[in-house]
Parts: sequence; structure tokens; C-alpha cells
Amino acid sequence: MLIDTHCHLTNEFFQDIDKIIENAKNNGVKRYISASDSVLSARETILLGQKYEDVYIALGIHPENCFDSLEEMTKILEENWNNPKLVAIGEIGLDYYYGKENKQRQIEVFEYQLSLAEKYKLPVVVHSREATLDTINSIKKYNVKGVMHCFSGSLETARELINMGFFIGVGGVTTFKNSKIDQIIKDIPLEKIVLETDAPFLTPDPYRKFKNEPKYIRIIAEYLAELKHIDITEVENITTDNVFKIFSI
Repeated sequence: MLIDTHCHLTNEFFQDIDKIIENAKNNGVKRYISASDSVLSARETILLGQKYEDVYIALGIHPENCFDSLEEMTKILEENWNNPKLVAIGEIGLDYYYGKENKQRQIEVFEYQLSLAEKYKLPVVVHSREATLDTINSIKKYNVKGVMHCFSGSLETARELINMGFFIGVGGVTTFKNSKIDQIIKDIPLEKIVLETDAPFLTPDPYRKFKNEPKYIRIIAEYLAELKHIDITEVENITTDNVFKIFSI
């Protein structure tokens, strides 16, 4: 069994979610964690988890939406903290790629959501782009564990995160010819890796001209097996076991 630990299965991106899930199941993908990125998408994501048996959910405010209402997100989480489909707070984090003009607001929103994760004893799904030091410093303030989504840092950073109780999210970027992240991923123990698509974004090679879907988890698993010179069955078994260690699925 393969599990897509990070996708965005909302109507904003997919017109026929039934078909998307069918495509994934036909490729051996049997569980999905759909992450919200805003207050608006959090409400839709909750409904998604109610409708589909194999879809679990993560609720949070992405740094690009850092001016969303923290009060509203808190209310949503308080109403759903015992929802059996809620397995994480995410996608949360810091993103300085387009500038740092709202840096303090991003940190405030990120740390507030980390505090909620600590309060409700939920893992976190963290997005970090050109903000590694601030991301790690914020995480260290709270007793939380989780996944570093779409990891793109150094091997030293990966080891530090692993020592903090985090797993490394590996997705389509690993297959990109010029990304070089595969040379980092090959030295990260498989026991600390989970698979993710970030669908509809970051489609793996050789399908980059198409919208990403959870079905492409198999492509990522095959690439990882080749990278580590092991059988894909080993990748499936170990990464799936890793998911069960982090999330209540």
C-alpha cells in the first residue's frame, strides 16, 4: 500500500475528485492526507474527510495566507479536535521566497499554530522555503513532531530535523533533473521518509506537463527505490509504516 501524505484535494484544483481517487487506487495508493492552506479551504477539507473514507485531513494556515483570521482557524480546530479524520495541523510554516515584508506576521501565525498542535497533541505538517533557521527556531519552542513537507534543505538540516522528531517529506521535486535534492535524499534513512505529491503541484518527471495527482506517488516511490538501490516493495512497506508512526490513520 502507498500513502500520499500531502495533497490538496479541493474543488479549487480538481473538478472530479472521485476520478482522482479512482486513478490513485488503480496505482496502489490507498490513503490520502489532504491539507488545507487557509480558513476557507479548511472548511472544504473537513467536508472532504467526511465524504471519503480513505481521505484524512490536516488543517492550518499556509504562510501565503498568513493574514487569515487566527480566531476563525482556532474555532475550526476547537470544533474538530476530536474529529477522527483530523490527523495533523498543516500546512503551516514560513516562506520568504517572495520577500520578507510580512515576516513577523508569518512567524506569529506559525508559532500560534505550533502552540495549538502542542495543546491538542497533533503532529504538524511544515512548509519552509528560504526560511530554514527561523523555521527550526520556531519549532524548538514547542513540544511538537511531524513532517517537513517538500524538503529541500541540506543533509545537516535533515539530520537536525530528524533529531527533533520530524520525518522528511519526499515528493516530485526529487525526480527533477536539476534539483539535486535526490543526492540529499539518498543519504536520509528510509525509516525517516514519507511520500507525498503536493497535488496539484510539483508533478514528478516525466509527467511534469500534467497536473499532479496522488496516483503519481508510485512514480516517486519507484524513483526512491532506484535511488537507494532497493526493491519498491521495501519503499512501500517502510514509508507506510512511517506514516502510521506519525499520524493516527
